[in-house]
Amino acid sequence: MKPDVGFRSLFLGLFFSLAGLLTFMICLYIFSLSPGEAVQAILASFTRIREELFISLQQTLYMVFFSTLFSFIIGFGLASLMIITGPQGLRPHFYVYSVLDVTVDILRSLPFIILIIFIMPLTRLIMGTAIGTFPTVLPLTVAAAPFAARLIEANFLEVDRGVVEAARSFGASTPQIIFRVLLPEALPAIILNVAVLAIALLGYSAMAGAVGGGGLGDLAYRLGYNRFQNDVSIWCILVLVLLVRCIQTAGNILYRRLR
Repeated sequence: MKPDVGFRSLFLGLFFSLAGLLTFMICLYIFSLSPGEAVQAILASFTRIREELFISLQQTLYMVFFSTLFSFIIGFGLASLMIITGPQGLRPHFYVYSVLDVTVDILRSLPFIILIIFIMPLTRLIMGTAIGTFPTVLPLTVAAAPFAARLIEANFLEVDRGVVEAARSFGASTPQIIFRVLLPEALPAIILNVAVLAIALLGYSAMAGAVGGGGLGDLAYRLGYNRFQNDVSIWCILVLVLLVRCIQTAGNILYRRLR
């Protein structure tokens, strides 16, 4: 029996993370440390930053989970509207589709680090503050929702047109076609794209740390970069690698089960 591809991917993520630790130990050894001293240095480094690392991990998971959830909901709504009003849509409407199409493209074109600074007044108005983990969910959602909309729209467009026409011939309404035809048919691909979206938001959340967003990016920037504690940056990178592998593995497993 072939090993499960998802768990194999997770194993590879663990392998490369351990390889990173080994490389770190070799580097310490090169700088006149014995293997035993290198291991002790790594354990001492982990013990020193363990509490802050776990807090930053919790903040990152919080930001990624809620921003993925909200951006998926908004993106699904935008994608549904574009599918309905598109040139080959259920109820074509040139002007509505054009506005949605241009708006999505404009928001997608903005680099996240610029976007989060640009909408700080809006974040402060809605959240009460623009600094911290909770307020950062808003710019993350604004940045990712258009991306999610394009991904879901592409998944909807890949559904066989004949299935949609068959549903319309039986008198299915527009909401029924969206939720009972397009969504079930496109769901496996959407699950994979949600994993892609979550991984992209993981990277965005790390960038948000540079402007007070908290999380692993903040820890790496505040201690690893500003205070020249390179071991902190290495631990943050290793944790991010593991998070990416876990998210992608979960997406792959759900995809195969729903397919």
